[in-house]
Amino acid sequence: MTGDYQNDVLSTVNDHVVRIGMMTAPYFWHLHPDSDEIFLVVEGSVWVDLANRSLELLPGQLLTIPAGTPHRTRPGGVRSVNLTFESAGMTTLACEQPQADPGS
Repeated sequence: MTGDYQNDVLSTVNDHVVRIGMMTAPYFWHLHPDSDEIFLVVEGSVWVDLANRSLELLPGQLLTIPAGTPHRTRPGGVRSVNLTFESAGMTTLACEQPQADPGS
C-alpha cells in the first residue's frame, strides 16, 4: 500500500465492479450520483460518516450507501480493509460535509 488509501479492482461482473480498499486515514467527503455503493469489512473496522450519524462496521458487516448520499469512510484503528461493490462507471464527486438535521 502506498499512501493513506489504496483501492484496486478485483473483478468485474456485468456492469459492476468489486474493489478491495485499504485505508490508514479518512477518505474525503463525497457522493456517487449514479450508483449505490456497498461496503463489506474484511479486516479492522471502518467508520462510515453520514449527515446525521456515524456507523462503525466490523469484519463481516455490510452496509449499502444509496446513490446521491454524501458520506466519508475512515479506519476504526490503524488500518481497515473492505470490499466495495458498485457500478463500473460510477462517478465520485467531492462534496462538503453535510450539516446534520437538527430534528434528527
